[in-house]
Order: sequence, then structure tokens, then C-alpha cells
Amino acid sequence: MQRPAMSRRPTLPRKRPRAAWGQAAASALSRFTVGVIVASAAAGNLAGTAAVAQTRDKVAFATNWVAEAEHGGFYQALVDGTYGRYGLDVTIVPGGPQVNNRILLPIGKIDFYLSANTLQAFDAVEQNIPTLAVAAMFQKDPQVLIAHPGPAVNDFTDLKNLTLYVSKEGIATYFQWLKADYGFLDARVRPYTFNPQPFIADRNSAMQGYVTSEPYAIEKQARFTPKVFLIADYGFNSYSTLIETRRDLVERNPDLVQRFVDATIIGWYHYIYGDNAAANEMIKRQNPEMTDELLAYSVAKMKEYGIVDSGDALEFGVGAMTDARMASFFNKMVRIGVTKPSIDYRKSYSLRFVNHKVGIELRRP
Repeated sequence: MQRPAMSRRPTLPRKRPRAAWGQAAASALSRFTVGVIVASAAAGNLAGTAAVAQTRDKVAFATNWVAEAEHGGFYQALVDGTYGRYGLDVTIVPGGPQVNNRILLPIGKIDFYLSANTLQAFDAVEQNIPTLAVAAMFQKDPQVLIAHPGPAVNDFTDLKNLTLYVSKEGIATYFQWLKADYGFLDARVRPYTFNPQPFIADRNSAMQGYVTSEPYAIEKQARFTPKVFLIADYGFNSYSTLIETRRDLVERNPDLVQRFVDATIIGWYHYIYGDNAAANEMIKRQNPEMTDELLAYSVAKMKEYGIVDSGDALEFGVGAMTDARMASFFNKMVRIGVTKPSIDYRKSYSLRFVNHKVGIELRRP
């Protein structure tokens, strides 16, 4: 689920709708020209001389939103020279309002894309798009439901008794799971307009958000600490922040794919557990609405909730994926009618480039 325009940051929450493959390629290409961050020179300065940089493989990687902590591992690998040490000259192409970077991947204008969740990989198979997921930087989807403090909500199931502000994309995806597995009702849902004010004004309501941002925005605006429920902890077991690439690149140059995945994994370990100041500075340069306080909050929540490093990643390393997890999520989405049973979900991903315990020694308490 990609994200919409934001007039201010972080006061207006974000959405992440499923990518629309049908947007015109010409429009996407024009955004590509405008939106590219020519950041590889910074990595070159850190990692070696210009002459050495010329021997590196050029790689274009696109995100699904403007620069933020949720992209931190990629920026970390760029600014601390990790990509350079893996023989890569990486350019980051930012997403943003009205930008669909995903269309650039199958037409060959980028090499890798940050995909929001596993459903997008299933969509690619259904629509016969020649892409696949090769790593999952987030073991947990950061999607949350947010409620007011107080006795009305003591556990997750209490949320179904509240008015729920949910986006159109949320209704089509995770809310169908909430209905099937927890008895949530359509009658309780109100349109989420990416404005927290209706939620703030109604103590008997809950709203969607991301654990790394919307609770922070609510604390700043409403001066209370909301109750936060990460839906991944209650059974919505999609991977998130996946690296997608083209099938032809996997077949033609698997070494390049492996190096990009490995370097990104190391970047995420350093961003979560190490000194991420330089990466955060680059994020702020690319997104002036970002603040040190929000960046610190986001990293802390990623660690607290195990967004990056939990589950299978504890054994196999950051980026881990498993057949069992993919099968479980696919079967769940088929059962609730979100995904067609005819899809061969096994074509949506490859385990070839993950589960090698790369960088696992960088984990810190």
C-alpha cells in the first residue's frame, strides 16, 4: 500500500494503497526524470575514489514514498559506503504524492523497488507482471489500529465495538481479515480521510495508522498517548518493505541482485542498531518536513515492535522470508476473498537471496 500526499508532516497521516499498474508509463517516466536523487556521489566520497566508483555496477532503486525512517536501511547503506563496498553505485529514486514508481520496474527504468507488502507481489502474478520479491526488510507490517486511552478498550477485540476510521484500501484488504477472524462489522466503519481530527474528537472511535508515525502525530496534536494495536501481532502476517526486482534481472545477473540484497541487509542492521546520524541527515535533506524527533521515534518503534528484526529474521537474518509464511498469508487472503485461489503465489517471490544470516553478527541488545 503506497502513501498519499501530505500537506504537513507528521500531522496528516499517510495511506499506502495497493499500487495501480495501469497508470500511464509516460507519466511515470516524466516523474522519474524529475524525482531522481543523484545520491551515489555521496556514497562514492565515503567509500573510495571516483576512479574506483566507475567500476561499480549502476543500480537504480525506487521507494514508495518520500524519504523517512521506514527507508532508513537503504539510505544507511548508501551514505556509509556499504553499497560501494559491494561494488554498487546506487541511485535512490524517491516516491511521493501522485508518484507511482512501481511502474518503472517492469519497463526497466529502475532495477529494484520498495514494495509495501506481500499482497503487491501476489498482484504482480495475477496481472502477469514479470517481477518478484527477493527480500523482506520488515518482518511485520507496521499497520496499526489506534484507540483513545481509557477503559473502553482493554484488548484487541474491544476495537470492534468502536467507530472505525478505515481507508478504502484498508477496507479492501486487512479489514476483510478483521471481519472474518475477529467479527468486525461494516456498519462500524467510517471513511478515513487521512485527517486524525474525527478520531481525536470521538473517544469511542479508532483509526488506522502506521506504528512509526500516526501515534506520534496524535500525541503531538491531542496531547494524549493513544492505545496502539499492531495488526501483525494478531495474525495479519504479511511481510512489508519488500525488495522487488524483475525476473529477467534475477536470471541474467543474480550476482547483482545478491549484492544489493546483502548490502541492504547490512544497511538495516547498522540503521537499527548502530550510528544512523548520517542516514538521517540525508533523509532530512531529501524530505525537509522530517524531524530528528520523529526519526528517533520511528526507529524506537521499529525496535520495540520488532518490525525489522523478529520472527524468522532472528534465526536467518534481516530480510528473511520462508515458504511457510508465504503459504500461510496466501491461504488467509484466499479464505477471506482478498486474493484469488487460482494465483500461483509461489511465483511471487524467491528465497534464493535471503536466509543466509548476512550481517547477523551486527545485531545488538
